Amino acid sequence: MDDDLARLPQGLPVPEDDGGAAHLPGLALPPVALAGTGGEEVRLDRLGAGRTVVYVYPLTGRPGTEQPEGWDGIPGARGCTAEACAFRDHHRELLAAGAAGVFGLSSQDTAYQREVTERLHLPFSMLADPDLTLARVMGLPTFAAGGQSLYKRLTMIVRDGAVEHVFYPVFPPDRHAAEVLDWLRHHT
Repeated sequence: MDDDLARLPQGLPVPEDDGGAAHLPGLALPPVALAGTGGEEVRLDRLGAGRTVVYVYPLTGRPGTEQPEGWDGIPGARGCTAEACAFRDHHRELLAAGAAGVFGLSSQDTAYQREVTERLHLPFSMLADPDLTLARVMGLPTFAAGGQSLYKRLTMIVRDGAVEHVFYPVFPPDRHAAEVLDWLRHHT
């Protein structure tokens, strides 16, 4: 694992709540199937009973690959690897606190995410939404960088097919899994 990607630099700009996720609590997940890194198709409206954590992120970096120009200056952009590592490190605790499952989700394709899953030893599947279907269907917030449209970082707690709670904006991303864990422990 590349230490530069797993560690957040000092002085990153903090994202502000622009209201882009205010409409999500109570919203039913759509009948959309997304490819997972384990080779499965995951129907979002069929995640099952109980709570599922779906953390949405912009773009996971790869060692030796440049990020979009100005990446560190975009509020909330930097930190996807650090966030994934934190969800990995807290995975068992999240399940013990009542999460039936955990998924990461971005607009990166499945092959890209599979490499990340293997490199970071993630115990959960990452979901690919390269067409930004959830941005259109659910109104998930996005931003532009490097000539592409990417998801803004947020986490949905899905319970019985609907968004029960949303964390937005998420900062700092390396401490967010602990924040989700604390929420789950206080909402059992």
